[in-house]
Amino acid sequence: MTTAGRLGATLRRLGSLVSGRRPARGSAAAPAPRPAGPTTGPRVEYAPHADGEPDPGEVVWAWVPYEDDASRGKDRPVLVVGRDGRTLLALPMTSKDHDRDAADEARWGRVWMDVGTGAWDPRRRPSEVRLDRVLRLERSAVRREGAAVDRALFASVTAAMADVAAGRRPRQR
Repeated sequence: MTTAGRLGATLRRLGSLVSGRRPARGSAAAPAPRPAGPTTGPRVEYAPHADGEPDPGEVVWAWVPYEDDASRGKDRPVLVVGRDGRTLLALPMTSKDHDRDAADEARWGRVWMDVGTGAWDPRRRPSEVRLDRVLRLERSAVRREGAAVDRALFASVTAAMADVAAGRRPRQR
């Protein structure tokens, strides 16, 4: 498969993960034909800019609803991984070490990846990013910028995210 073909397949899987729809097992996951364009469907991209606006490749702080009660939540860091039109696509982050409770997390379908430390956490605690929960955020939901991750880390996270969306065990960096 060509690079363009792999990227298209990854974006279709990401679209399914973002929308909550999963293709039926054994079915071809080919989307219905539609016009191509820069705003067609979710786009994973690395495009950080230190301009006070949230961009893919940046860790920002946003209000994230709890999964069991969307009326409640908390401010937390998220890694912006792409866009769907004007909506940001982001992965929740935490400084909690989920390696210690990996079996329980897996039982609930939660998949975490270690991403190390960065300027997004003033105490420089090691962080993890959740690969199985893609958040859709309006720009107005972002409270502040934290820091950009480097391109290699971003590529590792998005490759692991695509693995999870495809039902595969994620690659770890």
